[in-house]
Amino acid sequence: MSVKHKVFANLYQDSVSLMQISAQISKLPGIEQASVVMGTDNNLIQLRDAGLDNGCQAGPNDLIIAVRGDDAACDEALTMAEQRLNSKPEESVGDGIKRPTLVSLDMALETEAGSNLALISVPGDYAAAEAIKSLQLGMNVMLFSDNVSLEHEKQIKMLARDKHLLVMGPDCGTAIINGMPLGFANVVKRGAIGVVAASGTGLQEVSCRIDQLGAGISQALGTGGHDLHEEIGGISMLFGLDALANDAETQVIVLISKPPARPVAEQILKRAQACGKPVVVNFLGAQADEVGLPGITPAGTLADAAEIAVALLNKRTLPESVAVIADQDQAMLAESSMKLDAQRQEIRGVFAGGTFCYESQLICRQQGFAACSNTPVAGNTKLADIWHSQGNTLVDMGDDDFTNGRPHPMIDPTLRNQRIYQELIDVKTAVVLFDLVLGYGASAEPATELVELLNQVRAQAGAKGLPLLIAHVCGTEADPQVRSRQIEALCQAGVLVAGCNAQAALWASHVAHLQANK
Repeated sequence: MSVKHKVFANLYQDSVSLMQISAQISKLPGIEQASVVMGTDNNLIQLRDAGLDNGCQAGPNDLIIAVRGDDAACDEALTMAEQRLNSKPEESVGDGIKRPTLVSLDMALETEAGSNLALISVPGDYAAAEAIKSLQLGMNVMLFSDNVSLEHEKQIKMLARDKHLLVMGPDCGTAIINGMPLGFANVVKRGAIGVVAASGTGLQEVSCRIDQLGAGISQALGTGGHDLHEEIGGISMLFGLDALANDAETQVIVLISKPPARPVAEQILKRAQACGKPVVVNFLGAQADEVGLPGITPAGTLADAAEIAVALLNKRTLPESVAVIADQDQAMLAESSMKLDAQRQEIRGVFAGGTFCYESQLICRQQGFAACSNTPVAGNTKLADIWHSQGNTLVDMGDDDFTNGRPHPMIDPTLRNQRIYQELIDVKTAVVLFDLVLGYGASAEPATELVELLNQVRAQAGAKGLPLLIAHVCGTEADPQVRSRQIEALCQAGVLVAGCNAQAALWASHVAHLQANK
């Protein structure tokens, strides 16, 4: 087994591109692990912890390719990664005239004078400075970069507020601006519902569900996960709320977040009441009476938020919550779980979306099932060893615990699939609960490798059988992966596919109750 690396001095590429290259070379035969990253101090530490540094010397402006595997495979991976890094297509402006390489924000504005939004994806150590430059140039900012301190985030957002500009992020992975998907967004219809979310996968779930219900999105604005901390004060959510209130195309507004700091929540709800439009609020885990004020409709789940918003838009009666199991679903789950051995008692959740893991934990707790997690909700237990489950366990595979030096599972589901395999062969597992997240930047065929794995495990299990698999697919028919095609592949492999994340978690809890009563 060899560990090899190559360093490219003063070569920058954004993190999404690097994760995609990492995912591609990781799949080469003979490669055990691969990472393509910038040489920041944090990344060098992560490479060392992963056993990939091999004495690597690099500065923060240098790009590193590091691989572990068979000697020849490592050489092939390094060559392939270098080819990908150097394979940028040449652009022209017509008549064979090459477009100059843009190396600064100033140059970009000179070339495209009408630009008013900068998408920043540089190492966190430099992200704040680039965001401030963008704001000084009069541009709104989508800050994809993470690892930005709260102090710097507050500095950026206060400057944006003074200049009447929007900052989405840091760590904002999803937005839809004027119909254009940014980051890990989905292809959804244009419409009259505006969304402001402090959660990327939460925004994806709500916007996709709205699309599935036949309505559309006017604007979908991310804020970054720290925006509603008391130190930041919800600056971006408040700005987004005001922007949607003044937007002629937006008729209904949806706000999404994990529970904000109480003073921040009070300020946001007060502003929402005064905005003059119907507002749906899903603060995950908050009680309805904490949110349900005049002009505001609380939503218990992400899917409920979408359902309520569409009903308000169409002036229809508000729907019943999706967190109720229909009689036909109960019958289906009872029939499906009949063959499960009585010792199979535990729920195992394996998620690419952090908010899906969070919401599922809440629903399982409501149904009487506490759990361990690497990202536990209040009342649940921190997982002692993230690589091994303990009782009911729901893990966020997209958290830094699992993505340090590796591609995100939405880009490369290999590590997520390995964890699903681990849960499938555990004789204590009653149900494996998981998500598939579609959209731009996500794996081209996320169901394919997983279905192959399920077929292999099923053949190995023989008469012992497998636990139930329950999934939900976050996406639309217009996404590159085509939602119905992914669902069909899962169903043919014996997976029970729910209509939304909340329903999938409820189904898993119901199966666990049936097993407990055997």
